[in-house]
Amino acid sequence: MSETPDPEVIELASKVFDLARTGDAEALAAYVDAGVPANLTNDKGDSLVMLAAYHGHAAAVSALLERGADADRANDRGQTPLAGAVFKGEDAVIRALLAGGANPESGTPSAVDTARMFGKAELLELFGAR
Repeated sequence: MSETPDPEVIELASKVFDLARTGDAEALAAYVDAGVPANLTNDKGDSLVMLAAYHGHAAAVSALLERGADADRANDRGQTPLAGAVFKGEDAVIRALLAGGANPESGTPSAVDTARMFGKAELLELFGAR
């Protein structure tokens, strides 16, 4: 039996996802510190880290990772935050994710595959790939 989610919970989740998209690292950190799961995902499986990474917010990514978010958590399509950051050309986010333990080989396509696809030799070197 499925329950209808509480409208207040939906509203809070929506607000937190928006904070990730806009990169409000301080507010995100406060919500996670207050009990919002660091690995909260939306209906597509996108985590807060994925949303922050895809929109170029390295400080928000770091704040979430420091609070236990999974750097390699893939969405429903198998994409990881690191591969998304490579696709978007977000160098500061790439470095934040790597510092937080992201694996360049995770996901489909992986960050390594994405870097190869776009001919980003400097990233392949950073990832230790050939």
